[in-house]
Amino acid sequence: MTDPAKVRRHAERVRELVASVVRSQIKDPRLGMITITDARITADLRDATVFYTVLGDAAAQAGTAAALDSAKGMLRSTVGKALGLRHSPTLTFVLDDVQDQVKHIDDLLAAARNADAEVQRLAAKAEYAGEAQPYRLDEDETEGDDETEDDAGGNEGATDSRGGDGR
Repeated sequence: MTDPAKVRRHAERVRELVASVVRSQIKDPRLGMITITDARITADLRDATVFYTVLGDAAAQAGTAAALDSAKGMLRSTVGKALGLRHSPTLTFVLDDVQDQVKHIDDLLAAARNADAEVQRLAAKAEYAGEAQPYRLDEDETEGDDETEDDAGGNEGATDSRGGDGR
């Protein structure tokens, strides 16, 4: 079992190495404006997943994916030598679409804000369908409650359900 701290260190090192090699050694014209955002490595240190973003449209993303796929062998050997592991981890490149998700979430939040503002605007002009106080408050009833409490306290005039006097 590998230490999780060691796995994190190796993943960070893989990210740094891949970014360095992509920037300095890969001369593929298909490679676009790429940023290596993250790397994750399995606990057995055999498989590494490298996340990247590309500035540009779908064609630039496809070209960059093809360039990374063709340079995968060189990148794997460089990472393996630098990490000093018995087995060089296999590299898998995944397009990181965090920016698209962030934009989608921002759009959803803006729509929710607009809907809330519309509800607030409508609520400001709203009136009650009936009276402002829908419950009856008879002052006669509140005074009558005091009288019934006095009568309920004693058993002087009480009769039971059979018609007797309860004795």
